Amino acid sequence: MKVDGVFSGGGVKALAFIGAMQELEEKGYEFRRIAGTSAGAVLASLKMAGYDAEELREKINALSFEKLVDIPVADRLLPFMKWLLLYYRLGLYKGNRLESTLESWLEQKGVRTFADLPPNSLKIICSDLTNGRMVVIPDDLKKVYGIDPATFSVAKAVRMSCSLPYFFIPIKLHGKKGKCVIVDGGVLSNFPIWVWEDKQGCRTRPIIGMQLSDPPNKLPERKIRNAIEMFHALFKTMQQAHDARHISPSKSKDIIFIPVKGIDTTNFEMSVLEKEKIMTVGRDHAKLFLERWKK
Repeated sequence: MKVDGVFSGGGVKALAFIGAMQELEEKGYEFRRIAGTSAGAVLASLKMAGYDAEELREKINALSFEKLVDIPVADRLLPFMKWLLLYYRLGLYKGNRLESTLESWLEQKGVRTFADLPPNSLKIICSDLTNGRMVVIPDDLKKVYGIDPATFSVAKAVRMSCSLPYFFIPIKLHGKKGKCVIVDGGVLSNFPIWVWEDKQGCRTRPIIGMQLSDPPNKLPERKIRNAIEMFHALFKTMQQAHDARHISPSKSKDIIFIPVKGIDTTNFEMSVLEKEKIMTVGRDHAKLFLERWKK
């Protein structure tokens, strides 16, 4: 069965999507188009490039996530400097290794730019802080920034979507009016299910979404005891408030909700066993979803 997909952001917890994809593949489901935000954009791009879930599982297990967090030289020599330089760099880590690793994996499947993918098959969500707008790549490249999508790197687009504020240094994209600061797509839409619907909410084909949370009616209350927790709650509330507008009870039935407990979004020190556990959680929730979805 041919379906369109939507993958949410969620850092390393998005490994659960690999397990979910494996279950879907074995049951005969084929993604024709996928929209993704942040970590969801990583897996969406690799899936549309031609990787199946087993290939992704092998690559992820062989990869040390710590190597993706490239620390600037000055920070390695003087660790305390990173907090001072954060003011100017706008992020702690460069993210170059994340982009180069993704670029290498995509090239192994013959994908470099959006011209190498089927037309309209991949949508990457980013947030443009300079212009105060959500950006859908490749759709907005030409009209907003004057960039030809056929020449734009898919790995670069995904890196832009993964620019978690204050964690990764944001990408500065040259637009028609100068440089634009681009950060994580999850700032404005962590689950872009609206991408595959027209203005009337109609769909070309069935949509299966994957979201790293409980269903909307089961979201736990947040405990806010200090300023850090308040900032985190503020950020999550902004995300969910936007996406909740597009997730009615009728659409919730098309979403595989995968709550991954006890894992931090930026835990880059995970063992292979921990990675496998997260993927198993995704597979288990996909099984439960398919049992319901068929009825």
